[in-house]
Amino acid sequence: MDNNNQTRTRNLSRRGFLGGVAAVGALPFAPRSVRAQSGICEAAGVDCGAVAEGSDGMVVSVSPAASEVGAQVLREGGNAVDAAIAVQFALTVTQPHSSGIGGGGFMLYYDADEEGVEIVNSRERAPAGATPDMFLDDAGEPIPFDERHTHGDAVGVPGTPSGLERAAELYGSRSIGELIEPSISLAEGTDVDQYLAEQIEENEWKLNAAAREVFVPDGQALSEGETLEQPDLAYTLRLMREAGIRAFYEGEIARAIAETVQDEGGSMTFSDLCRYEATIDEPVAGYYRGAEIYSMPPPSSGGLTAIQILNLIEPFELGANYEVRSGTKYHLLAEAMRLAYADRAEYMGDPEFVDIPTEGLLDPAYVAGRRELMSPDSLIEEPEPGDPWAYQSGAAESVSRQTARALGQTTHFTVADSEGNLVSYTTTIEQLFGSGFMVPGYGFMLNNELTDFDAEPGGANEVEPGKRPLSSMSPTIMARDDDPFLTVGSPGGPTIITSVVQAILHHVEYDLTLIDAISEPSIYAPESPEIALWEEGIPEEAREEALALGNEWGEMDSIGNINMLRANDAYEGAADQTREGLAIGLSEE
Repeated sequence: MDNNNQTRTRNLSRRGFLGGVAAVGALPFAPRSVRAQSGICEAAGVDCGAVAEGSDGMVVSVSPAASEVGAQVLREGGNAVDAAIAVQFALTVTQPHSSGIGGGGFMLYYDADEEGVEIVNSRERAPAGATPDMFLDDAGEPIPFDERHTHGDAVGVPGTPSGLERAAELYGSRSIGELIEPSISLAEGTDVDQYLAEQIEENEWKLNAAAREVFVPDGQALSEGETLEQPDLAYTLRLMREAGIRAFYEGEIARAIAETVQDEGGSMTFSDLCRYEATIDEPVAGYYRGAEIYSMPPPSSGGLTAIQILNLIEPFELGANYEVRSGTKYHLLAEAMRLAYADRAEYMGDPEFVDIPTEGLLDPAYVAGRRELMSPDSLIEEPEPGDPWAYQSGAAESVSRQTARALGQTTHFTVADSEGNLVSYTTTIEQLFGSGFMVPGYGFMLNNELTDFDAEPGGANEVEPGKRPLSSMSPTIMARDDDPFLTVGSPGGPTIITSVVQAILHHVEYDLTLIDAISEPSIYAPESPEIALWEEGIPEEAREEALALGNEWGEMDSIGNINMLRANDAYEGAADQTREGLAIGLSEE
């Protein structure tokens, strides 16, 4: 697709957008440690909590303050994209460990007037000086992850500001300067929540001097409930408000970014920043249980891999044949994950640089052939990638060079307005606190996204100048008969995909409420035969059943931080309570 083409490429009917599936009542509890910043939750016509309802709008995010900012924009007449832009700027302030203007992301947007879905793709790019072997040591072996992700070579050219600018120009109704304003106030002082406090303490080792001044003042890590003051970030936001977003890429901010990266051994230059432009892309589309799925295409692996997993397991009819916490259910899920991740590692990368068998990977005959490898009674000992090129002509196969990497962190949020416009947006700086580098004098963290490239050259996802690294971000919209009814997304690096799959499975297949679908324990199993991660709540009996089939349980961990939105006569939003998430629904006063 021409990146400048504003024509909507996926047509969905506006008909019945607010009429789809039956609603459930909001639960009577709120997130932990919520302190209202704006007082909006006390206003008439506003419903706030882990679950909220609203006839005229909804915002769900991991940050109560950011949710409040977005809800206020909606109350003042802004549309869903306006609110999403304001939320992202607020997350730069309140979630500096996982999101911000120093990173990138994917905004999935349903435009009710145009009846279409498009993507604002603000994924980071490698600078012109990047080389395929830059993550190898002198012996030709991958540099240990803790070393390579805190080196200047790990930093990609940030995309988030450009993405917000493109979204505002194409879909917004307010000036971007107006939407930056609330985040400036937050930067002058906001509470440290429990999760941020924990991550400051655990990641203090990687923070540069500028970051330590903010998060570890006087040598003491900020603790929960203390005030986080970010005057340098407030300055940067004011500069962008007054001079426009291009000030980030073509002015003093850009020069400071390049200098910071070069001081840490990287090659990024001022010219790399000047060249950056977010793109407008088409979603990848598929089906599950009669519903359409719209999600991220490459350079994210999220949409293709999630749809493939769902298609692999669909004929097993898990909801009809197995309890939600059955060991066989976990076994079949793990097998589908392993097969899909084998294809992901082999074939996926930046489509501007490599040919990807997108149609072949989702072809029903190809998926059926892969499914024949699965059984509820046995284990695939060594899952290998298939041959999707046999179902799609036109290019040579790629060779996998996937390198083990640590799980990343990010954040996901969703916004809906009274006109039926919908945003599902996942945004990241990769690892917690990204590279650990704050830009001195400007107050924001820089990503380490280039570690999402394979460290070993030769595969579809090898490092190349100007290339975008493979992502797992999976903001998703589902529809029935072309009427959108559900959004879902999560942070978690490569576990994003499996978190999204299981949230969909638990809601659509097992008919759990949104909050129960979010809370249901999940697994992550990208390699064979080990189930790499599992969450508390999976019964010992189920683990033993999966073990008897040959699965090996890895460590227990918390996987993802999902939020979901559903449309009926009103919107319902639900926020994962493993962190501080807040859903805010708006109705007529």
